[in-house]
Parts: sequence; C-alpha cells; structure tokens
Amino acid sequence: MLIKKSSDIKSSEITPKNALLNRRTFLAGTAVASAAVATGLAWRELAAPSIVAQANTKIDGIQKSKFSTSEAITPFKDVSSYNNYYEFSTEKEEPSKLAGNLKTRPWTVAIDGLVKKKQTFDVDAIMKMATPEERIYRHRCVEGWSIVVPWVGFSLSELIKRADPLPKAKYVEFTTLEDPKQMPGLRVPVLKWPYLEGLRMDEAMNPLALLCFGMYGEALPNQNGAPLRMVLPWKYGFKSAKAIVKISFTEQQPVNTWNLSAPSEYGFYSNVNPTVDHPRWSQKTERRLGEFRKRDTLMFNGYGDQVASMYSGMDLRKNF
Repeated sequence: MLIKKSSDIKSSEITPKNALLNRRTFLAGTAVASAAVATGLAWRELAAPSIVAQANTKIDGIQKSKFSTSEAITPFKDVSSYNNYYEFSTEKEEPSKLAGNLKTRPWTVAIDGLVKKKQTFDVDAIMKMATPEERIYRHRCVEGWSIVVPWVGFSLSELIKRADPLPKAKYVEFTTLEDPKQMPGLRVPVLKWPYLEGLRMDEAMNPLALLCFGMYGEALPNQNGAPLRMVLPWKYGFKSAKAIVKISFTEQQPVNTWNLSAPSEYGFYSNVNPTVDHPRWSQKTERRLGEFRKRDTLMFNGYGDQVASMYSGMDLRKNF
C-alpha cells in the first residue's frame, strides 16, 4: 500500500474536513432527501437547523434570474461552514465560528473617485435599489474546490449607473472592512490590509457581476461576506470582495490584495482558466464541496458565452 507524506499531497486533493464528517450523514440521509423531493419539501429546509436559525432573515420579493445554472445546489450547511475569509482565520472551518459577532448594522458604503455623484449609501438603501434576484451560480476556488450557490442581489451595474462615472473611469476598486477588534485574522499580517479588489469597467458592468446581499433566500451570514459582497462567477472566488465599505472609480488599474501578496500566483484578472496552473497545483480539475469525485474545470467556469468577448485578443496565460 502506498502511503503519501503530507508534504506530497496537494491542498486541492484534500477532502474538506466538514465533507468527511458529513459523509455518514449524507449516506444515511439519501433516502430522506429523496422522500423530501417527492413531497415537495424545499431544498432550503434540508440545511442544518442550527445554521438556519442563525440566519433567520428572509428576503422578500426575490425574482428568479435567467442567469441561473441548473446544476445541483451545494447544501447551505457546507457553504456556510467552509469559508475562505482571512480577516477571521486562514482555517476554513473557523470563520463560521468567529464571525458571529460582526456588527453589520449600521453599515455604510462610500462611492468615490472618478464619478459625478460621490456619496455614501446606507447598506439597506443599496438593497432597495433594484428588485433582488436569485442567481444560482457556480463559484470556483483557486485551490481546487467549487460550490453552486443561490446568491441574492442585483447587477452591480445598477449601482454604477447611480454613481455616474466620468469618461476617465476605467476601473472599479472595492475596499473591505478593516476592524481588528471584530476580525481577529486582521491582527496577523498574512496579507496587506484592508483587503482590496478591482475590476475593469466592462467587467463591472457585465450583467453577471452580482452585488450580493443574500443567499438561499436569506441575508448573507457574516462568514459569507455580510452585509454586502461581490459575486463574479467566471472568476476565482477571491475576486469576490466581502464586507464592502467603499467602491472607488479609477483611471489606473487598482491594486488587488492577492496579486500584491503573490504576483506570480495570482493575477489581476483571475479568470477561471484550466490551462493556467497555479505554481503549487493544477487548475484542470475541481472538487465540488461535499462530493468525493473530481470534475473537469470549465473555461471561465462555464460562463464563456457571457464573458469571453471581453478578453478577445488578450493572452489569457499572461493576463491570468
């Protein structure tokens, strides 16, 4: 029998701890889940009751979106308990335990830079700018795992139109909350804080770019980016800034945190591209959270029809 040393195992090949612990529950619950579908029980009710109770903030008036995938949805309990959120911890099981006391009200988002209408919005006012849509998106992590989540929000373009950018504005920069008292991970300099991300203007205006404030029909849990985050389904997950406090419009390409931290590993664009390997693992396959088999990674995470034209003529290996 071949036994691998821990140093030989790629992080992308490691089964998530929560998926392993839930395996028996999953197998035992298969018959229950089948019966639930037969009786019309909503998938949302199959989530772990203790986690459902923590959210308990239903969003009314949600419309279904034409952008949704028909793929099977990842269980809420997995999406809400296995998170990349370094502001709380580098361990993926920890943010759900550490983020509970984050105060998401009152919360404001400043709009500044190259815009005609610099202003500061209350997050609840932002949520009322457009009819909320439920968009079931595939979401890919650079480390080799993925999820399918029913996010709730509306196109970022709705907010951008209200800001009325100047013609010189070519990029949008997102600044996230920096509060070490509430976010223990900020006390450790694993990254340069605050967390920053950026998009080219045409990317930000693409209908797929979602300004997100909910998932599974309810307000975002803190560990998933409450109260306001981005969701960019054709890019790796770290591009989707969480706990946004400022949106700035710039002429020059903004700094993004992971590119600043490790420029040889994380590019500005960070589009899902299976032909570009991370220096420490392959991007050709992925493992859906809660599953044990691998699947092929799709170019642009399967959203090529909607976004490929934005990168026509670009070297997607150089501009990774």
